Amino acid sequence: MNIVGKPNVGKSTFMNAVVGEKLSIITSKAQTTRHRILGILNGENFQIIYSDTPGIIKPAYELHNRMMQFVEMSLEDADILLWIVEVNDEVDTDILQKIKRVEAPVFLLINKIDLVEPAIVQEKIAYWEAIHSFSKILPISALKKTNIQEVFDIILKALPEHPAYYEKDYMTDKPERFFAAEAIREKIFLNLQQEIPYCCEVIINSFKEEETIIRIQADILVERDSQKGIVIGRKGETLKKIGSQARQSIEAFFGKQVFLEQFVKVEPDWRNKKNMLEKLGY
Repeated sequence: MNIVGKPNVGKSTFMNAVVGEKLSIITSKAQTTRHRILGILNGENFQIIYSDTPGIIKPAYELHNRMMQFVEMSLEDADILLWIVEVNDEVDTDILQKIKRVEAPVFLLINKIDLVEPAIVQEKIAYWEAIHSFSKILPISALKKTNIQEVFDIILKALPEHPAYYEKDYMTDKPERFFAAEAIREKIFLNLQQEIPYCCEVIINSFKEEETIIRIQADILVERDSQKGIVIGRKGETLKKIGSQARQSIEAFFGKQVFLEQFVKVEPDWRNKKNMLEKLGY
């Protein structure tokens, strides 16, 4: 069950809503999601694997190329493809051409319907019906969880039968370190402006879980010394704020007290270095 769409249309919000856990970080900035993240929903007689992907963009860095490779993979291996658009979006012909090549059923989810009148929603459904013959068009609000149950019911009926890929207690394919890093990166996006969040990446160097506490040591990578100064802030206040907010999110996710230690390091042009990107999991 692969989810695609442009940046900021609500892909991560949708997956978090259907899985019932915050697996993908969410901010108002584009390109927040960089990896392909699986959310696994288990029931008595089903296992649905949702795959959240980066927003579809035209690459400007090697990092973007790697991100778009995640999207291309999701177009190729989907049992069902969920294309999410915003309620006021018009068709992106480049994305539409990709969608037309997909052999799996494609469900179009028109998101953020809570922002418009019901009559507008009906107009948008008619607009998209004229664009392409989708297997299903469903209006939703991922934020308000409107029609999320209806989407689940239709997906459950449409999915092919197959033995479970994961154990019943699995919620995602990502390790604990990944979610700690993403929590920090989310707070970077929320606290820093313009280009700075896009120049940052987080590496978890140490993740030690003890009986009553998790001890984490993380590096925040930037590309220039001037960016390092901005991330740290005056007297370290910005870095302290990022760390405090990230620690609270990590504690909520793992249900345990967290000690978080952060350092900011300069790695020039890391977004274009193939070896560094592979080290970072891209």
